[in-house]
Amino acid sequence: MRYMIFVKANKDTEAGKFPPEPELTRLFSAMAAYHEELTKAGVLLDASGLQPSSKGFKVKYSGDKRSVVDGPFAEAKELVAGYTLIQVKSHEEAVEWARRFPNPMGEGKDAEIEVRRLYELDDFEPNPGLDKFREIERQAKG
Repeated sequence: MRYMIFVKANKDTEAGKFPPEPELTRLFSAMAAYHEELTKAGVLLDASGLQPSSKGFKVKYSGDKRSVVDGPFAEAKELVAGYTLIQVKSHEEAVEWARRFPNPMGEGKDAEIEVRRLYELDDFEPNPGLDKFREIERQAKG
């Protein structure tokens, strides 16, 4: 089972503002230690911080039309500032890892992470549309 841990954005992450030293060093050290534990346990698939939405864009779909809208985006509380992708054996294991996630804004600060399970191809009934995805997955795994 794959789960994505989302670090929710706030006004500081959207401004590209980091905590002052030495708090920034403590935060990076705590995150590095946590991700090292995930790596040693063999469950870390990927992790990264995201730049502010002002450096991003959205693609909006309206019928047959697509339009590109440059950031920033209004609701910081609905945005993602970073993520960690893990692969675990159970929901309970995902909860355990999420509880150990360091406060992404620094200890003692308000913050929120959200954890969501990813769909796997086996979650769907077999159909010809998924066969191509299964082939792509086989090729990616080598």
